[in-house]
Amino acid sequence: MFITFEGIEGCGKSTQIKLLHDKLSASGADVVATHEPGGTHAGAEIRKILLRSGSGPMDPVTELLLFSAARSELVNAVIMPAILQGRHVLCDRFHDSTFAYQGHARGVDIEVVRTVTQIATGGLTPERTIVLDLPVEAGLDRAMSRMMTVKNPEARFEEEGVRFHSLVRDGFLAIAAEDPDRVKVVDATGSVEDVQALIVKELRDILPLG
Repeated sequence: MFITFEGIEGCGKSTQIKLLHDKLSASGADVVATHEPGGTHAGAEIRKILLRSGSGPMDPVTELLLFSAARSELVNAVIMPAILQGRHVLCDRFHDSTFAYQGHARGVDIEVVRTVTQIATGGLTPERTIVLDLPVEAGLDRAMSRMMTVKNPEARFEEEGVRFHSLVRDGFLAIAAEDPDRVKVVDATGSVEDVQALIVKELRDILPLG
């Protein structure tokens, strides 16, 4: 199974993916966890350009193409090989982020986003997507607290205003409304344990979670 996690900054994706990865591994499942942008050498270099704090504004289409280039590399080098080997893949962000960030929030034409995404992914779509949802202010507070402990924070998107992140959140909720069978919205305001329990509930039908 190919499972993706989405949400605004500070929603807790990385923490929840690690917990799910450990839970699946403990059950004997063969599982791979990866992330966007990154997960490959080329993707890691693109990530520096896209996320480095203080790197300044970027044309939205340039941003779209850079994220998509990193995604193409990840799909071909990591995700598809793992799927073909019969392994479960958990990915921190995938194409829904592009629709939410570059489409809904940046204003790039959705059909352009759709075309570029099709090229980058070869049509690959997750079996299930978990959107971790919480108020924008709460997410940004979490993200800023986390960055205070990091020497070289990847804060380019966190530096955007509340309005931008509200548009991103609206974008994710719109995607979930359009595709409710695939995209499940999980309340991310609770404790780490409570959120994990909600995620397991949404994935138990397709993953070996007991």
